Amino acid sequence: MKQVLDMDILDTAIEWDTSGLKLAIATVIKTWGSSPRPVGSLLLVNETGEFVGSVSGGCIEGAVIQSALEVIKEEKPRLLDFGITNSQAWEVGLACGGKVQIFVENIS
Repeated sequence: MKQVLDMDILDTAIEWDTSGLKLAIATVIKTWGSSPRPVGSLLLVNETGEFVGSVSGGCIEGAVIQSALEVIKEEKPRLLDFGITNSQAWEVGLACGGKVQIFVENIS
């Protein structure tokens, strides 16, 4: 998987905005324990469901994209909390638990 840099995300935001698409951006604002992406990681989503960047990978990413689509539609930001305990992580085959907090806002 190609790593996307923040400048790539910002360039894509400008491109999509210029073409008239509505956009939302998700930002990792806090993590506890194990988290696949650090604070400041970005995920840009447009109204058609296209996205660039990453805030977590795996199943959380899909939930964040869905929330971003709702933020675009409703024009209201959201604060998302995701977490899993070490025992829950073990049950589903993950290496360890952790939590991540993600802020999703409309930017167009």
